Amino acid sequence: MISLLQSLITTLLTLAFVLGNLANGFIALTNCIDWVKRQKISSVDTILMALAVSRIGLLWVIAINWYLVLFNSFSYRLEARAIDIAWTVSNHFSTWLATCLSIFYLLKIANFSNLVFLHLKWRVERLVLVIMLGTLVILGFQLAVTSREENIWKNEYEGNMTLKTKSHDMEHFSSLAVSTLAFCLPFTMSLTSLLLLIFSLRKHLKKMQLNGRRPQDPRIKIHVKTMQTMISFLLLLAIYFLSLIIASWCSTMLQKRWTFTLYHACGLIYPSSHSFILILVNQKLRQAFLSGLWQLRCSQKERKPSTP
Repeated sequence: MISLLQSLITTLLTLAFVLGNLANGFIALTNCIDWVKRQKISSVDTILMALAVSRIGLLWVIAINWYLVLFNSFSYRLEARAIDIAWTVSNHFSTWLATCLSIFYLLKIANFSNLVFLHLKWRVERLVLVIMLGTLVILGFQLAVTSREENIWKNEYEGNMTLKTKSHDMEHFSSLAVSTLAFCLPFTMSLTSLLLLIFSLRKHLKKMQLNGRRPQDPRIKIHVKTMQTMISFLLLLAIYFLSLIIASWCSTMLQKRWTFTLYHACGLIYPSSHSFILILVNQKLRQAFLSGLWQLRCSQKERKPSTP
């Protein structure tokens, strides 16, 4: 029964990994081709392309880590340190680029008369760049804490074991606290963007009712599609982070096996499913995706031998 369940989970994780790479590779390739054709690229396409690349890296890191944990292939702590650093970097850029995408959508779609909002709206590209540069400080702090924890693991058998255990527990708690802070900040910013977008939609609907216009307005559809993207990102990110917290606090080997499986499942589903949502919401990506499916279908029909 356990082997059957393990095989089923392995199949699902493999499927999520393959689909995630295809979705993110499609986003990056489509925007790259469009960039070459037009000799220019918009800000939102730049964010989407960078987000896709970071998520491909995140998918590979999680998949490699899952393989090493599943088959106990870690040799000492060298691979673990490399995996931790790669995960920290790819997860950082994946989360913050998605957050910047939410902020970008808010400033481009919402309509407020506040002077601060208008100032940010006119300088949205610069704001996104400042946010990404500012988050490098958080990334550096995370890497420093991760490096300290790895050094304690490496020297755990030297000196007093009691002191080493206490020192490791303190570093593990510090790493968890930094990870929680690094999660709460982009999550709060994305949630604030969602709430402001909902308020903007409500304001727009009231204005339409006062003017006696019908609710079938293109701006309403844009608001709704963008809110769906934000909600899906927030839910997937929250589930992903909760699985990481649970996996970090489990103590027994049996608990670790199942919680690490849960973490890897959420880790692969989160960047894969959200990327498909981005394809469906974005008009250019959706059209390119449907066009590719149509060409694939036509090519398969041409390859079929004609019956006499």
